[in-house]
Amino acid sequence: MDLELAGEVTVVTGGTGGIGRAVAAGFAAELSPAAIWDLSADVHAVSAQLAEQSRQPVIGLEVDITEAGAVREALVETESRLGPVDHLVHCAAVGSGKFGFPFTNLVPDDWKKPLEVNVLGMVHVADAFGRRMMERKTGTMVFLSSVAGQIGSQTDPPYSAAKAANINFAQCLAKDLAGDGIRVNTLCPGMVQTPLNKSVWEAWNAMQPEPEKRSYEEWAGEKVRAIVPLGQWQQPEDIADMALFLSSRRAAQVTGQTINVDVGYVMHW
Repeated sequence: MDLELAGEVTVVTGGTGGIGRAVAAGFAAELSPAAIWDLSADVHAVSAQLAEQSRQPVIGLEVDITEAGAVREALVETESRLGPVDHLVHCAAVGSGKFGFPFTNLVPDDWKKPLEVNVLGMVHVADAFGRRMMERKTGTMVFLSSVAGQIGSQTDPPYSAAKAANINFAQCLAKDLAGDGIRVNTLCPGMVQTPLNKSVWEAWNAMQPEPEKRSYEEWAGEKVRAIVPLGQWQQPEDIADMALFLSSRRAAQVTGQTINVDVGYVMHW
């Protein structure tokens, strides 16, 4: 299926690893010039590698999405180097770094960074891109949320609450921007092997008595078998495929939706 993304400019936030990198690679493979935004200095090496592999323009910018001014400046630079942005896929996110069950394992200060990055970061990105897309009367936005934002996950309450906010705000955006021909959707992965997922295991494992500790592979395997109907891990590319589809003209009638790519995880609940 031709997604007709060739020549259309895409920005992927949080694009140096995990799902974000898979999304950026997917767009580059579809001949879409791409900009990877990330706080990590690795963004330059990752973008250079993807550019070499795809033979498409792929640039990398170090961007702190918690700074509204930095987001606006990055958008200006992206457009000066690649042209007007057609598609945004916002993957940048963090967890609290602690195991949150029960929630009293956390203190109020543990909430600050997840809310600042995951909620206010989304606001900064949406504001900058929304204004530019409204001027052009075209564009798509895909925001990465999580099944944790739908089921009240106890694993990391700050992350879960922020991901619920992502879903709600994306629906607000979809309503506001529909009249300007801009589509906004939310994508919810389930069990994906990413650095963020591994950090959840690390936080859990650190709290266990010695006999209860598990390797990442043991912990992950037990969890997948217990709660995932299809009984298998997802890969970042599985999520990237849906992000590309939602950005494409093949999804021209889809906006304001929350799409689960979760091997049946939410169905279990």
